[in-house]
Amino acid sequence: MFSPSLSQFLLLALLTSNAFAAPSQPQSRSPSSSSSGGLSMNLHRRARTVKTAEEWEAWAKNNREAVALKYGGGSSSVSKRSSGTNLLVNQNADSSFYGSLAIGTPAVSYDVILDTGSADLWVADSDCTGCGDVPTFDSSSSSSFKNLSTPFSITYGSGAAAGQLAQDTIQMAGFSVEQQIFAVCDRISSGLLTSPVSGLLGLGFQTIASSGATPFWQSLVEGGAWDDPLMAFQLTRYLDDTQAEELEYGGSFTMGFLNSSLYTGDIDYNDIPAGMETYWIQQISSLTSQGSSISFSSNQYAAIDTGTTLVGGPADVISEIYAQIEGSEPGSGSYEGYYTYPCDTNVNITMAFGGRSWSISNADFQVAQLSRSSCLGAFFEIDTGTTSPAWIVGDTFLKNVFTVFRYDPASVGFAELSQVASAMNGADDLDVPSATIGSVAAGVTATSRANSGSRSVTFEGFGLMFSLDRFSFDCAVSV
Repeated sequence: MFSPSLSQFLLLALLTSNAFAAPSQPQSRSPSSSSSGGLSMNLHRRARTVKTAEEWEAWAKNNREAVALKYGGGSSSVSKRSSGTNLLVNQNADSSFYGSLAIGTPAVSYDVILDTGSADLWVADSDCTGCGDVPTFDSSSSSSFKNLSTPFSITYGSGAAAGQLAQDTIQMAGFSVEQQIFAVCDRISSGLLTSPVSGLLGLGFQTIASSGATPFWQSLVEGGAWDDPLMAFQLTRYLDDTQAEELEYGGSFTMGFLNSSLYTGDIDYNDIPAGMETYWIQQISSLTSQGSSISFSSNQYAAIDTGTTLVGGPADVISEIYAQIEGSEPGSGSYEGYYTYPCDTNVNITMAFGGRSWSISNADFQVAQLSRSSCLGAFFEIDTGTTSPAWIVGDTFLKNVFTVFRYDPASVGFAELSQVASAMNGADDLDVPSATIGSVAAGVTATSRANSGSRSVTFEGFGLMFSLDRFSFDCAVSV
């Protein structure tokens, strides 16, 4: 818990470190401008829902199966990402991020999940069945909309979305891509989306796009819209905060520049292996558990995935990690693939990707307390098959580092969080920021349902604030 003066100090530090990185105060939604082609997005999140033991059991089973299916593993007949497969999981455990973008002429804003583990943009259509009160896209209201009449479908662990590919102008905090290809989905399984989220924005490479289209972010960087060809995440932690409210300040997402107030020291960049520019892939070079080195075979590749809650890996390595944690036991039934361990154990896991080792906080490793003495661990077994990376490294790890996704050269970088960034964890008094369209602060303006080629890149404003929400709902994206 912060005092008001400390909260103001944190945001003042963000401002003075980078003039276009953050507002001077948490409650200020007005954008800061700069002559540089970069932007900063403030994140906020909804706190997890307190679950019963039975609900945690169902969540664990769904989470593991969904991530495995997403990356091509498991026994399901669902096809791999290359043919349009994506998966959802229950993310009530404080796990997903969504932000606002605008579509059409005139621009209408929508909340979409941000995901470095996929590469397609899709939103719910105004004729959607199964969308409930989710805000939907009305193509007839946009003069720049073009229906490409190309079928599109994505299958998730708990449902599916289908519709048509289209083109329209997509905006995000002053950046704009005309004739961006995206999907408008009129058939979405009930419960797949929960208001106010209307769809998903993929931040992976075009090579894994189901539509085959160049992703929005890649259009921007290849069009020269950014000063630097990179984007970065700093995520806050409220998992261990019993006082957290439904929405909390969630950190920041920047495109085109790095906010130096959020990290300290050098950024440890490691290139994506040649020919593997699909997911944001890194090769794991070392693992430790409770101070002991974990042995594993060579070529342990990991997808760095902002949309995945936990960390999944090969069964033999996961087993060895838990073997170092006294009192840990493999789960059974719905907890198969997971491990439990004594809640009073302070777990210390480190990971390295060719450079320095990075520690995972015990607060992030402890996913849930299942009984008075037994807790659920954040590392779980996953079989992704032979065509996808063996490891999926999600928010359990990413909340502990400043993460950079660099387009050229294709690489992922990690840096130590600054005191300013770390102090935001559990900061219940930081206000939730609002969205912007261009240079104007705005909320999501799409309406809820009342009933059941060539591409040009422009950028209007620089260093504009953009609001992102971290949320939880019954079947949120694990991607």
